[in-house]
Amino acid sequence: MDTLYDKVKKWLAANSKPRHMAHFERTAYWVGQLKPGADEAMFIAALAHDAERVFRDKATKHAGAYIREPEYLHAHQEGGAKMAGEFLGRSGADEALIERVKMLISKHEEGGTQDQNVIMDADSISFFENNVDHFANDLMKIYGKDKTVEKFKWMYSRMSSARAQEIAKDWYDRALRLVGEK
Repeated sequence: MDTLYDKVKKWLAANSKPRHMAHFERTAYWVGQLKPGADEAMFIAALAHDAERVFRDKATKHAGAYIREPEYLHAHQEGGAKMAGEFLGRSGADEALIERVKMLISKHEEGGTQDQNVIMDADSISFFENNVDHFANDLMKIYGKDKTVEKFKWMYSRMSSARAQEIAKDWYDRALRLVGEK
């Protein structure tokens, strides 16, 4: 029988590109590294943190995620929390777990509580591990070097723990070199 985590993974995988799934799964991995003994809700939230990007209407794709517009980030976090919560409800999760997952996803871009910060840090580490080439090779052509460098610097500086920054440091340096910043 599938666990809730497995159900969320299948839900996302059925609607995501493989590179997105790599980011989602590694975000969950890094949660386990940053917080040994993390609960089920943290792993589910890490896996589903970008559900809004997976299920948003592609016609309304917005550069706000790239350039960090506060209203976009709020909508991204809250939309993802709602989508994950609805899926968990349909999957038979108990209300306490659903509410915890939603709370964790609702601040994964900006942090807040210690556990929300762990999700944010794991997201940043996985971003550098998995997403940099896509940004440097594809998205930089659309948004330009300055915005790409700004994105890389923000993703690194937003990490709340020195340990997370230490884990991501070599990938961060590589990201800056890829865009000619180092």
